[in-house]
Amino acid sequence: MTRETRLVDLFSMSWHPDSGWSTPFPPLDGAKTLVLAFGSGSLADDPTPIRELCAAFPSATVIGCSSAGEITGDTVTDGSLAVSVVRFEHTRIRLVSEKVADAGESYDVGFSVAKQLTAEEPDLRAVFVVSDGLQVNGSPLVAGLAAGAGPGVIISGGLAADGDRFERTWVLIDGEPRSGHVTAVGLAGPHIRVTTGSRGGWDIFGPRRLVTRSDGNILSELDGQPALELYKRYLGERAAGLPATALLFPLAIWTPEAPDRRVVRTVLAIDENAQSMTFAGDVPVGSTVQLMRASLDRLIDGASDAASQTATDLPPGALTVAVSCVGRRLILGGRTEDELEAVLSGLPPQSHLVGFYSYGEIAPIVTGTCDLHNQTMTLTSFWETGDEDSSADE
Repeated sequence: MTRETRLVDLFSMSWHPDSGWSTPFPPLDGAKTLVLAFGSGSLADDPTPIRELCAAFPSATVIGCSSAGEITGDTVTDGSLAVSVVRFEHTRIRLVSEKVADAGESYDVGFSVAKQLTAEEPDLRAVFVVSDGLQVNGSPLVAGLAAGAGPGVIISGGLAADGDRFERTWVLIDGEPRSGHVTAVGLAGPHIRVTTGSRGGWDIFGPRRLVTRSDGNILSELDGQPALELYKRYLGERAAGLPATALLFPLAIWTPEAPDRRVVRTVLAIDENAQSMTFAGDVPVGSTVQLMRASLDRLIDGASDAASQTATDLPPGALTVAVSCVGRRLILGGRTEDELEAVLSGLPPQSHLVGFYSYGEIAPIVTGTCDLHNQTMTLTSFWETGDEDSSADE
């Protein structure tokens, strides 16, 4: 067996409303071509550039979603479309999509999507998923995907976003932007290689509090007090900007089942009447939570750490998909591109970076364990080799 690296055909481009497409479409269409497209929420109203993209790659698999900022290399833009086109030599590609009527279906939809992919591809190696960011509970979605895919399949991706508006998100379904869907691409075969990295850079502060009442991803009480009322006390004047300002102060959560494992959750919506908050993932009763905050340098260091994590064995010129949190972008402000530069500095030369700012990031915490994250920079790198052993999914 050889460990020859096969550099797949790879091309990145973008579309802007003022200037159109940055370059002509490359002649890379085919059954083994994957097109990744991340764009503005407003493209749901006028999807002309999406339709142009799909028309240029009629035989390819196209997957994408709305964002809170489109990433191309070390640049983030709004109102645009960021695209990478990858033509593999050996890897088989399958696409599965399902509609989600309400958040309570999230686990079943995730399980069904993964089961369909494994049924079509017994040697499935990786799944990249994008989901509606408002109508889906990310925690059970990821749990369902992991259960349906089984051990050894790397699952990554993210929840679609709508800037800091939290009104409507979309994913691509048959080449059209649609709300209320989950779509996933499965990569199969012995040649595909995938690595992931996910890091935050947030610090905890204030007292730990006990979750005394919640329902899935809806948090109602902390220490027996209305959750929203308590949260507003910490935000002070910033409470007037909820739910967007909640992105500046996410919650660290420790569950009774995994007291040493911390996950981060951010607010998607609030209910003034119920004094509750809806998060991107579950906040179980019996968990303890603590507020978090971040400095600009710590966030950028976290992005660099994520790059170091995914860069293991990564060859020059590979594709890396970045899914970073909208909360990070709001805090970084004018330094947002600094975290993208930190990522590229930690990757091999000629790496292609494309991605989006999200309402939730999906990646393994450690090898073999996948979860929903918030407030992280999450990276997924893809490439092919001539090695046909099973080391990629250990």
